[in-house]
Amino acid sequence: MIAFEEALDIVLNSAITLTEEQSELGSACGRILSRDVFSDLDMPPFNKSAVDGFACRMQDAGYRMELSVIETIPAGSVPARAIQAGECSRIMTGGMLPDGADTVIMVEDTELTSADTIKILIGKTARNICNQAEDIREGDKVLDKGTLIRPAHLAVLASVGNTMPWVARQPQIGIISTGNELVEPDRKPAAARIRNSNAWQLYAQAKTIPAGCSYFGIAGDTPEELEEKISTALLTSGIVILTGGVSMGDFDYVPAAMERAGAIILFKSIAIQPGRPTVFARRGDKFIFGLPGNPVSSFVLFELLVKPFVLKMMGCETGSGMHLLPMAEGYSRKKSSRKSVIPVLVEKGLVHLLEYHSSAHINAYTRANAMLIVDIGQTEIKKGELAHVRLL
Repeated sequence: MIAFEEALDIVLNSAITLTEEQSELGSACGRILSRDVFSDLDMPPFNKSAVDGFACRMQDAGYRMELSVIETIPAGSVPARAIQAGECSRIMTGGMLPDGADTVIMVEDTELTSADTIKILIGKTARNICNQAEDIREGDKVLDKGTLIRPAHLAVLASVGNTMPWVARQPQIGIISTGNELVEPDRKPAAARIRNSNAWQLYAQAKTIPAGCSYFGIAGDTPEELEEKISTALLTSGIVILTGGVSMGDFDYVPAAMERAGAIILFKSIAIQPGRPTVFARRGDKFIFGLPGNPVSSFVLFELLVKPFVLKMMGCETGSGMHLLPMAEGYSRKKSSRKSVIPVLVEKGLVHLLEYHSSAHINAYTRANAMLIVDIGQTEIKKGELAHVRLL
């Protein structure tokens, strides 16, 4: 049994770099940038008004000064006239500032005295201008490779005209459930049988990365059937995930089946609870994870091991994702020989414990938005004490 940190190092150091491809802008959200992105223009591209108002010279923007309105400038229009002394132009938010103007008086700070004359009602005003290139200059790097593209990143890509960004190819993940006791969710299980929930949980987790995902069904508890399923999945999948059959029981044949399929096992036991009997193996440039059959175990180990591994293959290193937050109530445990992972609810900056029975109690994670990480040797975390929490 190895420490979780050692297992994570082995997994991450095994990651290979995937090739790249271009994605249409509308399909890029959730993908990983494989190249830096640079701006092809200044942002803003011109001096523009930050408000609806009247563009004028600052020296003319005195209290009760009257200015002549010489034109109206909607957003998207080029001003026709420059501002002279005693003049202003009506301008809309985002409108291009006319030559000669260096200030925009807000509409609510003026009074219309005739069809083409305004009076200023305040003594001091901000300039209310967004200056050309104050955000970004042409040629500036706006996004780093390795960025996980979210909606705000998509807006940046659109603003610099990058409509076909280069992204890492998505790995193909194959999922296999194991166990004679399993039936698919559309069947009502007979005595001593249970529905297969792990496969669909893992399928959904893989889609959040996102990655391509295929389900290869349930493998019975025989070395031959397991080897056949693994070999079939490896034909089209770069990563294969199995659940169940990885412990020390009489019918736990998964590690041996991995080896029969030509894989080399890199570890098969981690000092973590839940998830101790977790196996990681490699065959060339393809990888196999054997996760425990209990649903919480498979959920947790996917989040802590598989997800960081897949993201690194795509060039995105997320770090530990840990936060130090105060406990809303105390936590204690009797045994501390393994790192422990507990479902919790983070609310208003405090870590709240949830009802949690064991690694089969996946219902606890329907309310959880984080995992409490309790280190080896730690038996107690007091109320108010800072604890390590990984947000989900």
